[in-house]
Amino acid sequence: MTSDDKPDRMLTRGVEDSLVTEFARERRSTYGDFLELKTLLNIQHTFQDPAEPDEMLFIIIHQVSELWLKLMHHQLVETRRFLQRDEIGPALKNIDRIKAIQRQLIAAWETLLTMTPADYLTFRDALGNSSGFQSYGYRQIEFILGNKDVSTLAVHRHDPEVMEALNAALTKPSLYDEVIKLLARQGFDVPDDLLERNFSEPYSGDPRIVAIWVEIYRDTDRYWDLYALGEKLMDVETLFQRWRFDHATAVERVIGMQPGTGGSSGVAFLKKALELKFFHDLYDLRTALVQRPEGGA
Repeated sequence: MTSDDKPDRMLTRGVEDSLVTEFARERRSTYGDFLELKTLLNIQHTFQDPAEPDEMLFIIIHQVSELWLKLMHHQLVETRRFLQRDEIGPALKNIDRIKAIQRQLIAAWETLLTMTPADYLTFRDALGNSSGFQSYGYRQIEFILGNKDVSTLAVHRHDPEVMEALNAALTKPSLYDEVIKLLARQGFDVPDDLLERNFSEPYSGDPRIVAIWVEIYRDTDRYWDLYALGEKLMDVETLFQRWRFDHATAVERVIGMQPGTGGSSGVAFLKKALELKFFHDLYDLRTALVQRPEGGA
């Protein structure tokens, strides 16, 4: 091959004649308009001027996580609606999407951990008293999953709009409350006191519902949809616990055992969340299933 035969490495894809390149000035006519990119990409305001190198990383990771939380809450609301209508198949499909969202949230910690303690200290003071505990998007998810702790509303009292949304979420049946109602409509003997309870209070499990789950798990062919629902709920629980664990681990790696910016004890406070459960009956079910008769091996 002579020098004249060398391939042209500067070739470009070009623009096909059919591609639209002329746009009217009407709203949302382009990709950027549709996604409101001028707004979205211009809300990453750093804490200091000039900014420290890792401020943008910190902001974008948390903003993107809030968007995933928003989508997760949207899908949880949709799943609850499907359960209310006895549409178990669509509910199961939706839970698969929720699990995929959870994996995205978990992956964010790996990116954040490219920030070292020395990097973080360059802007930590500029955060003031802000803290992830103040995320009302996260609070909405905890409420719909059943962790209804009214004391957590204290950090939102300054914002009436947020308080209104969270109080509404607090009083609505959780996702698992709707599962219990579904069991009743499927013909199981669910006590009235569980169907008509105060939904602003957390549900910590009931042996009468555990007995129903035991029946389902011992006859999976007959109750396959409900069995699959129980297992997918446990998937959500497991992924949520993994997200909490990775959060605590990331914080400990960056600030050690120092108090958090929002006034909490930091890592110690985050680790307490690992003791929380959403679907108590589904845990107790496992104990009941593997119990051996007295005197058995």
